[in-house]
Amino acid sequence: MVENDVHLSRKVPGAASAAVRLLAGGRRVVWAEAQDTVYKGALSAAASGVLRTAANMACEKRLPLVLVLASSGAEIREGVSALHGWGEAAHAITKCSGVVPTIAIVDGPAVSGPALLIGLCDMVIMTNDSFAFVSGPTMVAQMTGVEVSNEELGGTDIHSRQSGVANLVATDITHAVELLNEVLRYLPNHVDELTAIIDTSDAPNRQCPELNTILPASPTGSYDVRHVIESIVDDGAHLELRAGWANNVVTTLATIGGRAVGIVANQPLALAGTLDIQASQKAARFVAFCDAFNLSLVTLVDTPGFYPGKDLEWRGMIRHGAQLVFAYGRATVPRVCVILRKSYGGAYIVMDSKRMGNDVCLAWPTAELAVMGAGQAAAILQRRATPEERASFEADYEDRLLNPYVAAERGYIDNVITPAETRSEVLAALEMLSSKREKFPRRKHDNGPL
Repeated sequence: MVENDVHLSRKVPGAASAAVRLLAGGRRVVWAEAQDTVYKGALSAAASGVLRTAANMACEKRLPLVLVLASSGAEIREGVSALHGWGEAAHAITKCSGVVPTIAIVDGPAVSGPALLIGLCDMVIMTNDSFAFVSGPTMVAQMTGVEVSNEELGGTDIHSRQSGVANLVATDITHAVELLNEVLRYLPNHVDELTAIIDTSDAPNRQCPELNTILPASPTGSYDVRHVIESIVDDGAHLELRAGWANNVVTTLATIGGRAVGIVANQPLALAGTLDIQASQKAARFVAFCDAFNLSLVTLVDTPGFYPGKDLEWRGMIRHGAQLVFAYGRATVPRVCVILRKSYGGAYIVMDSKRMGNDVCLAWPTAELAVMGAGQAAAILQRRATPEERASFEADYEDRLLNPYVAAERGYIDNVITPAETRSEVLAALEMLSSKREKFPRRKHDNGPL
């Protein structure tokens, strides 16, 4: 590869190519493609070598790595050499992790090894006609007797709604590049760089009076937390990631006062905003991503706790719930938490509580911080009470405990704010924390729950 200001190129005919490319948004990236023009994009050792070289170049030059994949897997005719090749590519992409952003665009098949390559990337954009799986329909039929199509096994709809592999879905490659530019707008080139302040005409101290009435009158009523997000971010614009998967939590990129942030929010419209395995995985991955590339974290909390169920416990709710705890616990970027309504039990801790290390914790007057709600507490503590006694207990419990002022007195909340003040208060906190620098003791690497 020979680099100049805009372009560097090396090609393996009909298989793969790589270049330093200047995108329409003005960002330079290392761009590598595996094309499906020959043998449906089967990756030869040489083609995998191009991907490896591109990843190494991205790491060396500290530029984002973009992989455009359309590959049916390792080249069968080459045998183990092809496997060795994509293994080297995987090793190089792994070394990019946490150093430069890695983004995969799937614009065709991504089968076997290439499917695992996209799994290594920070972000995956899939076009409508693409599909990805580790073992294809033929293998599935041979091993299980079940006949499935490419789309049923690993189409865009599956990966955007069922598996969570796809962060974003594009209509075609042109749209995918537009989404790529939007993602890069929020990201630095590498870990040692901060995202530039993004110009906005939105007033930094703008009030949000619409938030004063956004919560329903009923404590169990639902609302769309995206409306809260749109009220507090610049110009109401944000880029939601994995929007179709784990709908009980929202993860989105935005700016507040021109500062790029990652926002994690419980979504009361889905499962009442409870946390289950998929929501924990989705939020944990997003928190880790934001922390890796210096994006401040804003957490909007309204959750009654973890979703209960035998199936979830058997599938590892403990391990996956711990992923979110771990992600927040090791995050060193500025962290601002706003408790909108419910914040109960273990989910209170998990959603970036004060004692988990957040920098500023704010609460609306409607915030309820407790081990559990009044009805749940009465069911445990007033099992033998009359209905009248239970009603009296619940009223007293709500009056004494289900408000933010008790927590504020004990230092668990820094300030109780009106909903209309949310944007200005969050921005003030982010500006105060802009010089935050935090380091952990040296270690080889952490050993987080997987």
